[in-house]
Amino acid sequence: MSRFEDAAFGAGHDHIFLGAAHEDNERRTWMVIALCSAMMVAEIVGGSLFGSLALVADGLHMSTHAGAMLIAALAYTYARRHASDSRFVFGTGKLGDLAGFTSAIVLAMIALLIGYEAVSRFFSPVRIHFGQAIPIAVLGLLVNLASIWLLSGDHHGHSHGHSHGHSHGHSHGHDHDHDHGDEHDHGDEAQLHRDHNIRSAYIHVIADAAVSVLAIIGLLLARAFGWLWMDPLAGVIGALVIANWSWGLMRDTGGILLDMNADRRMADNVRHVIEDNGDTVLDLHVWRIGPGHMSAVVSVGTRDAQRKPSFYHAALKRFEGLSHVTVEVNPAVAGV
Repeated sequence: MSRFEDAAFGAGHDHIFLGAAHEDNERRTWMVIALCSAMMVAEIVGGSLFGSLALVADGLHMSTHAGAMLIAALAYTYARRHASDSRFVFGTGKLGDLAGFTSAIVLAMIALLIGYEAVSRFFSPVRIHFGQAIPIAVLGLLVNLASIWLLSGDHHGHSHGHSHGHSHGHSHGHDHDHDHGDEHDHGDEAQLHRDHNIRSAYIHVIADAAVSVLAIIGLLLARAFGWLWMDPLAGVIGALVIANWSWGLMRDTGGILLDMNADRRMADNVRHVIEDNGDTVLDLHVWRIGPGHMSAVVSVGTRDAQRKPSFYHAALKRFEGLSHVTVEVNPAVAGV
């Protein structure tokens, strides 16, 4: 015989765990794609008409840039359109992290290619057409600065949860509570709210801008002093910078995809709130399910038979980041 009871704040809940800035970030990303695509077409067509191989090459490079942005944009669009799809058990909030991880791999490949080309040029220097190369590098930098401006509105993607929930219990010694709250643990705001999809797009344009700056410096020094080695050196430095950013993005998004809890403070605070009430936390799991949204599963041992799931729901209300909570109450193991 089981017993079902609705929480006071209403029965039923959704699993939409998208960041509050989701649609805004989606729109910004498509704008950057439009800018990069227009630049790409202009460079390839112009280079073909005027016989500039350097211009065509930069246009093809811009196509990889637009392709990386497309990964982010499609992830936003798909996540939004399928946010209510019941096949996604915890919603589509982590799709942006999957896109960010993919972009991190693309960044790593770009770093390897740049590094390989730069090292090759140390041993086999090529003639540099400064009159074409420098203006193209400056033009590329301007496009990247415009892209950075478009993406810089809020690439942390602050978000807030949905206030829905219900609880249900079983007479066999277990009560379960599902809670959707509008709460945050302010201990680690940046990590909780960070939208890794827009972050990956932002890193792409920042990395490209950094490479453009290094290229311009290297080209100017090579032309002024005849230091042809400055150009490949700038490439090596740029490759190392991109590789470092790629690793950081891969580490952060990979951890989220594997449900690793990077916010230990949230888990500790949940544990303290429950144990400060005289109960025992038998098992606790906290993980991220979207920008600004954490999920928790907690098993509680209590001496007080009157404490139902609603009691722990109320106690955990203070944590804004807990958008989905499942509580199991075990009166039979009181005193553990």
